[in-house]
Amino acid sequence: MTTPDYAEKIPNNVSLNEDRRLQRALESWQPNFLSWWESMGPTLPTQDVYLRTAIDVRGEGWAQFGHVPMRDYRWGIFLADRNPERRIAFGQHKGEPAWQKVPGEYRAELQRLIVIQGDTEPASVEQQRNLGATAPSLYDLRNLFQVNVEEGRHLWAMVYLLHAYFGREGREEAEELLHRNSGSQDSPRILGAFNEETPDWLSFYMFTYFTDRDGKYQLGTLKESAFDPLSRTCEFMLKEEAHHMMVGTTGVDRVVERTAQVMAENDTDDIAAHGAIPLPVIQKYINFHYSVSLDLFGGETSTNVANYYTAGLKGRWLEERRKDDHLLDSDSIMVDALTDGQIAQTEVAALVGLNTDLRREYIADCAGGIKRWNRILDEAGLPQRLYLPHIAFNRKVGAFASIEASPTGDRLSAGEWEARKGQWLPTDTDKTFVRSLMQPVYQRGKIAAWVAPPRNGINGQPFDYDYVHLA
Repeated sequence: MTTPDYAEKIPNNVSLNEDRRLQRALESWQPNFLSWWESMGPTLPTQDVYLRTAIDVRGEGWAQFGHVPMRDYRWGIFLADRNPERRIAFGQHKGEPAWQKVPGEYRAELQRLIVIQGDTEPASVEQQRNLGATAPSLYDLRNLFQVNVEEGRHLWAMVYLLHAYFGREGREEAEELLHRNSGSQDSPRILGAFNEETPDWLSFYMFTYFTDRDGKYQLGTLKESAFDPLSRTCEFMLKEEAHHMMVGTTGVDRVVERTAQVMAENDTDDIAAHGAIPLPVIQKYINFHYSVSLDLFGGETSTNVANYYTAGLKGRWLEERRKDDHLLDSDSIMVDALTDGQIAQTEVAALVGLNTDLRREYIADCAGGIKRWNRILDEAGLPQRLYLPHIAFNRKVGAFASIEASPTGDRLSAGEWEARKGQWLPTDTDKTFVRSLMQPVYQRGKIAAWVAPPRNGINGQPFDYDYVHLA
């Protein structure tokens, strides 16, 4: 089935009504989800929001737009169409038919991968729950809420897999996804970046650029999975994820554009007094969010990831476009490493270095944003340039977790780091200043002074469209 069935209590295109036991289990989870949404979701009261809702899982015209009360948003379960001819593209099961059920020998590993992915989805909603109170425009407010409801639907996607394929343990894990909370001391989210604050809109744009981009690559590896329901789930999630990254990309675009305008208008780099965000502060936020997101890829080497690949559980980004044997038994890769205390590289088996392979795809993608933002500065006639910091900078996971390094990759002593880190990472003063700019603008067609308006609205609507009706 391609078209989601919205006549059902839980919209879906997986013929949920044909499995009454599964349907009842998910319907019993639904009130818990709504309770979580009410307690941990967006705090700004609204009447309705101009949101898109999936009406298909293929091609153009897959979503429709309309004003919807957020609590009435129809969260559901949508998988891309099944290809009955699909075969496993990599690993020791290469060439075999894709799995429609979970092989017993891989049950624990698949469940863990799904739980980790599922845990990130509600975490970002929790991190962003207070941002509506300081939205720079109704357009931005609408984009925030679109991201939020779709992260909620991505949680549903993982919960469906846990309920449908992992029995009692899966149901218990689905409950735990609602019990952990971002930043909680007692029950935090699994991955570190999802316990960080998103206290202001500059952080939100950076999060949706850098951290949601990590999500793109993680989903891309799971889309290659031999477990076909997981593959089809991630394929559709990637369609929705593209909007989240657009919010981040164009959001930072607009911050840099406004900063450049104010610098040019006042012929000064020191624009804080003029109500815009100085370039050095923007750079500090890039440094932080980029380095934290690099940690999400794990260590440079991993036997677990090698085993996932060999088993067919998790592939590489764009696996089927790779020009190799898709087994990697005899291949090697250079990975970042500390050698005699120096930042260097070392050669390892390609299977063991798959985290590095994925991280490098991500880094190359992130560099595209830097080029965009520097083009804005160039077009404004400014000589300053933004950059991505060195891969060893501010790392808490992997080969460089035990050292300190500058954004240019120079080794630092602990004392030097403590003395200089405020030059490179947001300080309390920087954060306080950015938050001081976060005054809400809820009038149609109006926008805060620290960010430029978008070049285009949503779904062909103008910037001054009534995207959100506040309560």
